[in-house]
Amino acid sequence: MKRYVLHTPFSIYHFEAATWVHSVHKHTYFEIIFILKGNGIHNINGNEFRYMDGDVFLLGPEDYHHFEINEITEFCFIRFNESIYNTPHTEDKDSTWQQILKTLLYTSSQSRGTIVHDKHEREKLHSLLKLLEEENEHEQSQYFELIRNNIMRSMMIILARNLFGQASASPVLKDSVEAILTYIKKHIHQPAELTIEHLADVFNYAPDYISIFFKKHTGESLKQYITKYKMKLIETRLLFSRLTISEIADEFGYTDESHFCKQFKKFTGSTPTAFRKRD
Repeated sequence: MKRYVLHTPFSIYHFEAATWVHSVHKHTYFEIIFILKGNGIHNINGNEFRYMDGDVFLLGPEDYHHFEINEITEFCFIRFNESIYNTPHTEDKDSTWQQILKTLLYTSSQSRGTIVHDKHEREKLHSLLKLLEEENEHEQSQYFELIRNNIMRSMMIILARNLFGQASASPVLKDSVEAILTYIKKHIHQPAELTIEHLADVFNYAPDYISIFFKKHTGESLKQYITKYKMKLIETRLLFSRLTISEIADEFGYTDESHFCKQFKKFTGSTPTAFRKRD
């Protein structure tokens, strides 16, 4: 699979397309994708999300994707890496802003599709995008970097508000908790890597302490978080992928399809087959 590289900390790519010419690919950077007009399908990590004008997507370096265009689509891609926030103008690394940013950037895109559904929130983002594009034409200005970073900050906070809700606007996450969350995301398909004992060993905690520590900073036990996160991804697979139930069970490390179905029903109140028919 191709991996695209960004050679500058920041770029904007605005274009129209009738067909998508790029193969499935990953990036070394983050990407905010605005759909300004058109419709089709955005395949993210094997899940198919219908897109239309107004949709906004946020992808990270490990997300792979491609588009199937049904109607001529106007795209605007904002591509950036974390270095644009590591400037003398940014706040202390432990600030609420940095916590929001890290939580947003390292939250998987697999289960969300478009982030923003509210009309007024979309209008705010589109206004910021227009301003960002105008400022980008004057990137040699001594003020450009400062203005750009503040516009991007406003965009990211609006995205965080829509993704996490008002209650999560100020997540209190320590660096080590962020590392645990990132590790869980990376290994969600490998149950043996996510036992309490293994996580404790990886992060140099006693098994009892890592559970207490994680719950203190997230409000959920490790087991609850892993199960909920996994089930949300499985729900997305059932609704948006073409994988069979057996293939989904295998993807998430279940050796027994019957056990997989029982655990899914316990979490959702529905069997995988019945849940898939909801679509």
